Amino acid sequence: MDEPQAPDDQAHARARAGARVLLVDDDRDLLRLLSMRLAAAGYRVDAVESAEAALDALALARPRLVISDVQLPGQDGLALFDRIRALHPALPVILLTAHGTIPDAVQATARGVHSYLTKPFDGKALLEAVAAALALSPAFDDGGQPPDSWREGIVSRSPRMAELLAETRLVAASDASVLIRGASGTGKELLAKALHRASRRAERPFVAVNCSAIPENLLESELFGHVKGAFTGALHDRAGLFQAADGGTLLLDEIGDMPAALQVKLLRVLQERAVRPVGASRTVAVDVRVVSATHRDLEALLAEGGFREDLFYRLNVVTLRLPSLDERREDIPLLAQHFLQRLAARQGRTINGFAPDALRALVAASWPGNVRQLHNVVEQVCALSTTPLVPLALVQRALRSPGVALLSYAEARRRFERDYLVGLLRLTDGNVADA
Repeated sequence: MDEPQAPDDQAHARARAGARVLLVDDDRDLLRLLSMRLAAAGYRVDAVESAEAALDALALARPRLVISDVQLPGQDGLALFDRIRALHPALPVILLTAHGTIPDAVQATARGVHSYLTKPFDGKALLEAVAAALALSPAFDDGGQPPDSWREGIVSRSPRMAELLAETRLVAASDASVLIRGASGTGKELLAKALHRASRRAERPFVAVNCSAIPENLLESELFGHVKGAFTGALHDRAGLFQAADGGTLLLDEIGDMPAALQVKLLRVLQERAVRPVGASRTVAVDVRVVSATHRDLEALLAEGGFREDLFYRLNVVTLRLPSLDERREDIPLLAQHFLQRLAARQGRTINGFAPDALRALVAASWPGNVRQLHNVVEQVCALSTTPLVPLALVQRALRSPGVALLSYAEARRRFERDYLVGLLRLTDGNVADA
């Protein structure tokens, strides 16, 4: 008798049920066997025997996963992967390899292939790999639109980001105040928007304010509004951002830079759920979910007296922590391709992707500016590229810009060796001798 599934497992199973999988292999017997196994597990399978047929199938219906043999007639599986990556950067690909093609598969993984299976493999290994890929893949309907549009703009397949997004979706169901922490450029506002879109407030306004970008003497009026004559230049009554976000979500970005005097007033607003415009004698009730974000160490600010403890605990009901780009390096190829496609389309240019050595350089680089810095580098190479594939020289030029540094040779070699050995161990199910 099967054990009952936990609620989380049941949710994942429902999310994967009926997922469309495109299977590519020129071995008809294996193709039939894999199709039967996947169909028995509840997947919808489209089976084709060549890369060219796979591209035709992709044009007709968007799958959530592609499983392809490396050795195919005509274009091989690696060429097919490159084409899929250019057309659909977020679509995961699993490669099926014979022992002789393991080095190619390892190299492909560095370029963005989700994973690979070495023939012969059992049905359990196949289903586990498929489930892992689908867990990190956005779900699309047959029209190509993602039902999970709440996380629009967040491009990732790393386990750390998958966990964070699952937590975000869970937190969104409540009205608890959320503190988003992460270094500059990690995408805190993007995550706040996703949280809003996943909540019951999604149809109401999302308003963001950067507490460090507005002068202290104007920030109070910006947040709470003012009445006519409250100060010089106040010629009309003006609603603040709390009122503008009524029924929705207000993001207080860089909350760690909020002046002490305003911290007291913000605490009162959170407690009373009402704002008092500058110069007004009465308060105005507001229904706002407050999400705050910071790259600063608020605990250190608390110790120094730079941030109120009572406000900290009021804002920090739930903490969501964004990893740095260095902590999710497996997302760099995906993000770089996503940015390149979007920027090339905006500029009306035809650029299909990055040369393999150019992509390796991006993955090996240090990213103190995180995703924002990667976007800037991709924007530079997109503007200067004259070929369908961005060459290594352009990427190296962009990486030499101020604020971008390559890893040392020793560190880059150490990281490659570690990743390569981990890949071999995965292929051999942890058998050191075989690896």
